[in-house]
Amino acid sequence: MGKHLIVSVGMPRAGSGWHYNLIHDLVVAGGGQDARIIRRRFGLQPILTEVNCNIGAFTVWRLIPVVLPAYLGQTYAIKAHAGTSPMALRLVRSGKLRVAYIYRDPRDALLSAFEYGRRKREKGRQGAFSELETLEQAIAFMVEYVQISEAWLACEQVLHTRYEDLLLDYETEAARIVDFLDLDPDLPSAQSVIQDYQPRHGRSGQKGTHFVKGKIGRYREVLSSEQQQACLDAFGPYLQKMGYPIP
Repeated sequence: MGKHLIVSVGMPRAGSGWHYNLIHDLVVAGGGQDARIIRRRFGLQPILTEVNCNIGAFTVWRLIPVVLPAYLGQTYAIKAHAGTSPMALRLVRSGKLRVAYIYRDPRDALLSAFEYGRRKREKGRQGAFSELETLEQAIAFMVEYVQISEAWLACEQVLHTRYEDLLLDYETEAARIVDFLDLDPDLPSAQSVIQDYQPRHGRSGQKGTHFVKGKIGRYREVLSSEQQQACLDAFGPYLQKMGYPIP
């Protein structure tokens, strides 16, 4: 495994925590560094926030400090939901930044975001998605992330993963990630990580395994016909291009 900054970028509520922690632990298994240790050692706490070291945005002033450890020989993995930027794309094309992107049917993703936000409000908390008080707001929210998805999917150097494939064909998709990271697939430590993140192994308290509730196609059971049509109006070309079902 070369000396790179690895970034797990994800559509919100598309198993991005699962995806990131799988990649992070594979990087460590292959001889890379724990991102939380790198964050502390290089004073990156203001830039890499939250438990999963989320960069927030790929601006020049954020990228320069987080790429520096890679130039100094440290390989580690961080997380993002943000769209591309000119500097990020230059780093990707130069090979110094390795990006793996995970996406999901935006109808399921927005439903998950809406319900997560509602649970937050019911507990009297503010935070991610708590401002999404209606499904119509959730649809509008997801429009930006579909545009972000299209930008990452247009980049050939990026590893593209469908959440649905990772859930249903985990072994194949995990093998693709191992290959992307230039790891030996027979490395015992890597095989141990792959086993730990199997969908059927999801359990309370395990990093990134909230995905076990991520049922495929649940929007059909919850969204009204009018709301489903609004999704088609907003995401129709994307759904068709990515092979998601259209009534």
